[in-house]
Amino acid sequence: MGVKPPIGRDTQLCMSLAARPGNFGSRFHNRLYELLGLDYVYKAFTTDDLAGAVGGIRALGIRGCAVSMPFKEAVIPMLDELDPSARAIDSVNTIVNDGGTLTGFNTDYTAVRMLLTSHDVDPAMRFILRGSGGMAKAVATALRDSGFERGTIVARNETAGRSLADAHGYDWTADPDPAGARLLINVTPLGMAGADADALAFAKPLIARCDVAFDVVALPAETPFLAAARAAGKRVVTGAEVATLQALEQFVLYTDVRPDRSDVEAAAAFARA
Repeated sequence: MGVKPPIGRDTQLCMSLAARPGNFGSRFHNRLYELLGLDYVYKAFTTDDLAGAVGGIRALGIRGCAVSMPFKEAVIPMLDELDPSARAIDSVNTIVNDGGTLTGFNTDYTAVRMLLTSHDVDPAMRFILRGSGGMAKAVATALRDSGFERGTIVARNETAGRSLADAHGYDWTADPDPAGARLLINVTPLGMAGADADALAFAKPLIARCDVAFDVVALPAETPFLAAARAAGKRVVTGAEVATLQALEQFVLYTDVRPDRSDVEAAAAFARA
C-alpha cells in the first residue's frame, strides 16, 4: 500500500454528477487512491444547474467527472470533444479535463465490449436484449461493434424499442421470443434492489435454452435472473463486473495509472461492503 498525501493545494479533485448519487464510485475511487498513495479525492454531487456544474469543472480544474442519468446526453453540447466511445452512442458517462479542454467518454460501452471479449462470448450467438434506455443503447452498440449481427431488442415502449433496434440493425418485439436465444441480456431494473428485487428478467424456459446470461443490474450482484442461470449451469456476466470495470476505466482516464488486479478487487469489495 502506498502512502496517500494529506489533502492540500495540489490534491486533484474528481467527482460525479447524478440525479441520485450513490456510494459505489466514491468508495471505489477513494479506496484505490489510498491503496496506491495517489494525491486525489473523489466526491459525488447532484445538481439542478448542469451548465453551471460543467463550467465549474472547467473553471476549477477538476480532473474528471463521472456522469449518470439524467445528464448523459444533456452534457454533450457543453463539452469540447467526444471520444469515439461516447460518439458511437451519443452518450457520455465520463468527462476528462485536460487543462480546460473537456472530453466526453463512455466507459459503460468500453466495459461491455471488454467483458464480451474476456468472457469469450461468441459473436455468432443470437441474443435477446431486454431494455431500451440509455444503458441499453450502450450495450446494443457494444454488441454491434463486437460483431454480433443477430439480435432482438425487447421493449414495451415500441417507439424507443424500434428506434434502438433500427439504429443497430436488430429486430424489435414487445415480448421475448418463446424459442429464446443463446445470449440473454437484461438492461432493465428487473431484479434490482427495491421494488423489482424479486422480478425475473427472463422466464425460466428461456434461461434453460441460453448459453450465457448477462445482467447489467449491479445491485444486488446476484439477481434472480443470474441465480436461475447459475442453477441451470449457464455462464454468467454480472452487473457488478460492469460497474467495476467501467469505474476502473474512469480511474485510468483520470490518473493515467492502471492498478493491478488485486487492488481493483480490493477496492470493488470495499465499495460494495
